[in-house]
Amino acid sequence: MKKSHIFIIVIIAVAVAIIVSSTNEASTYVTFSEAYQLASNGNAKSIHVVGELKKDADGKVVGIEPGADKVSFSFIMIDEGGKEQQVFYNEPMPQDFTRSEKVVVIGSYKGESFFAEKILLKCPSKYQENSINAGI
Repeated sequence: MKKSHIFIIVIIAVAVAIIVSSTNEASTYVTFSEAYQLASNGNAKSIHVVGELKKDADGKVVGIEPGADKVSFSFIMIDEGGKEQQVFYNEPMPQDFTRSEKVVVIGSYKGESFFAEKILLKCPSKYQENSINAGI
């Protein structure tokens, strides 16, 4: 074999290895129940859970509590399966947190508690069309 053929085979092998290793890190959205089950089975990887903040009858967010260090906080989130879970986050509250439509927490269970490492927000879009009734 020529050296150029060996070089091309090595490059292809490295590319395949990179693709395979990156697919192992891909994560899907799960509910809190599924995340708890994964953690109970020894999965220590970060898990993505999507849901909404808990709101009262007036639509105001409830369940947000500051941490003892006055920087961290906890909040109650309802996943897509309807389960409520208190989530602990050791960073300051993200801007527009209480205005978000959906929340994605990336983290893991430690015992019975879910600890988020990252929070991703889907805020209401200012580009959504608003329908106006003219009453005509």
